[in-house]
Amino acid sequence: MYIAIYIIAAIVVLFILLAAIAPKKYESSRSIVINRPIGEVFQYLKYVKNQDYWSPWKERDPNMKQTFTGQDGTVGFISAWESDHKQVGSGEQEIVNIVENEKIETELRFLKPWKSVSQGYIKVADEGNNKTKVVWGFYGDAKLPMSIFMLFMNMDKAVGKDFEEGLAKLKTILEK
Repeated sequence: MYIAIYIIAAIVVLFILLAAIAPKKYESSRSIVINRPIGEVFQYLKYVKNQDYWSPWKERDPNMKQTFTGQDGTVGFISAWESDHKQVGSGEQEIVNIVENEKIETELRFLKPWKSVSQGYIKVADEGNNKTKVVWGFYGDAKLPMSIFMLFMNMDKAVGKDFEEGLAKLKTILEK
């Protein structure tokens, strides 16, 4: 009987300790320079439907079910997806802010494989000589138990490679 109580107490203490040291926030982003003027790059990026051509997640499941609400390229537009592919899952992305030739901000609401809400962004900056720097990323609050899971998983490394792959495809498309 006492052994069971000690084991349960040890598990509770371990959980509390892990929760205390777990990261409370996460962020991942990558950037690339595209040899096109900022206006052209921004006009392409603000349309979420264009992500179908360069997103690594669309490539992983080209048959994912997608639905759209609102006018693409404007605040309030929602792109929703459903996929059985474990790296794609289900969720929706809503444009929440657009600053012309500067940034597009979205709210990412993931439903599967786990529920979470993150803030996504694509920022552009004029690099001169008709070159544009594009930064693609997301960030959010790590809530329990996800924060404990993040002690053992490097979110930046896991998602960063997807951002790199997508940005490379974006560069190829826009520089044609």
